[in-house]
Amino acid sequence: MAKTGGVVMVERVLQPARLPDEIQKEKIPPFKWTSVSVREIIEKDHRLEASVYGIEGRQARKNLEKCKWDIVYFGDIFIKKVFYGPRSKRIYISNSNKDSVGFLGSAEMLSVQPKPVKFLLKKDAVGKFSVEKGWILLSRSGTIGNVTYVNSTLEKFFISEHAIRIICNEYPGYVYAFLKSKTGRILVESNTFGAVISQIEPKHLNNIPIPNPSPILKQEIHNLIEESFKLRDESNALIDEAQKLLKEALQLPEIEKLQSKAKQYDKKAGVLNYSVPLSELNSRLDGSYHVPIVNEIERHIKKKAKEVLKIGDEKISQSVILPGRFKRIYVEEGNGITFFGGKQLFELDPSNKKYLSSSKHEDRIQDLKIHANTILISRSGTIGKVTIVPEHWDNWIPNEHIIRVVPINNKIAGYIYAWLSSDYAYPLITRHTYGAVVDEISDKQVSKISVPLLHDKNTQKTINDNILTANKKRTRAYELEQKALSVLNEKVIYA
Repeated sequence: MAKTGGVVMVERVLQPARLPDEIQKEKIPPFKWTSVSVREIIEKDHRLEASVYGIEGRQARKNLEKCKWDIVYFGDIFIKKVFYGPRSKRIYISNSNKDSVGFLGSAEMLSVQPKPVKFLLKKDAVGKFSVEKGWILLSRSGTIGNVTYVNSTLEKFFISEHAIRIICNEYPGYVYAFLKSKTGRILVESNTFGAVISQIEPKHLNNIPIPNPSPILKQEIHNLIEESFKLRDESNALIDEAQKLLKEALQLPEIEKLQSKAKQYDKKAGVLNYSVPLSELNSRLDGSYHVPIVNEIERHIKKKAKEVLKIGDEKISQSVILPGRFKRIYVEEGNGITFFGGKQLFELDPSNKKYLSSSKHEDRIQDLKIHANTILISRSGTIGKVTIVPEHWDNWIPNEHIIRVVPINNKIAGYIYAWLSSDYAYPLITRHTYGAVVDEISDKQVSKISVPLLHDKNTQKTINDNILTANKKRTRAYELEQKALSVLNEKVIYA
């Protein structure tokens, strides 16, 4: 629609045709509209997508205009270089290759302790996909605006070209905090383009406004972010040490060696094949349930462990819970209970969180809430993602696609997690997978997964304590990041 001196932008989600009485029963979302001056269109590189001039983005800019600090553009002061890696043919190799480096996508890079499933040869990919400590990574396609800060953990991996690399002149922790904030994310998303897959380009970041507070404030926020990611590194080191102690105590060889020892019926056939006695079928005729590596792992831990129990054994767990499906009624942030899905299971602060209505879900809230040191296992889609609940997730609610394992107490909780998150427990979990379209496992199947207990109680205690200490460090890391965001909002953006 034409308007003197400008253009009216209209944005609305298309709705199916409705009868008048249906309209009365259900409130239809109103049009989102705003007027845009020709000058604004010119400043935005003549872009005519309504999303570029969205109400939320315009409100975010107005909020910044009221800020007491000078407003500058990213490219003016803070950014030294912004780019993403080249598109390049990737030749994936096995993790067993000593020169392999894990390759992460723009979603996997958000994990506190990434576990890559793809690997590249170091000499072929270094420079193309490598990142350095202190850089900021921002997802640029698909889900726009997910951001992370490169610490010692992330520096070890190659990162997909779908993540924009931001190298700052100064205070990268402050820049990260701004991009992590609600205001920063809205401003990034306002630059989205693409008819099928949403994208942003590095050049769009140069024109994003950002407050330029006093050096003292910028340094304070930067230090909080630096310390937060340092604690994440420390927690990962403790978990790695626990996994190493577990492996040594059970005298576990590399998983590839166990795989090579697993019996096949005919190795010359070119495909994995094996025979199974009728007594071991367990009414399962799917080949994946009977993979030889499972028997090899079970055989090994029975020899080396003091005792092998099942997850459902009352000696080590209170319960294994599979919450039923339920209708979700969402509310605005701050008015409900934090709700997240299996995709965010490895994240410290789950991205794309939603909030469930406390009053509408009152009858089921207590059954759905999780508590610190409960172990979560993804049960559908991607099977076998395992994490331990940190204290700051206490009373949050994961969706029904996640099984809860509630340990008998904190003296065993960390040890159970160390085992279930290991490479050796993964085949024991995934062997139970069933489903023709969407992969699934059930709580009853999880209850049957083996857990080896150690002869050396001191080593088992050390493993358990390492995991619980690592979990506390993660909560502290979360608290420091939240404090940085609070300082940013109170003393900078809304000052």
